[in-house]
Amino acid sequence: MVQAYILIQTEVGKATAVAESIAKIPGVLTAEDVTGPYDVIVRAESESIDELGRLVVAKVQQVDGITRTLTCPVVRL
Repeated sequence: MVQAYILIQTEVGKATAVAESIAKIPGVLTAEDVTGPYDVIVRAESESIDELGRLVVAKVQQVDGITRTLTCPVVRL
């Protein structure tokens, strides 16, 4: 399993709606509004790094109100 944090910037006033929409996507473990340079932080899980990429590009980035994402895969050292 591959897990990642997805840091999301949204249009002004859209963070709550974005988090609620993303929370419903299969593979998303959590989606929370935060303060700071990002508006929503998501924890996601998939079978492979390729599947994670498809999740981000085909599903997460298609949610209305998102302006930018940064995907940070979790590593276990």
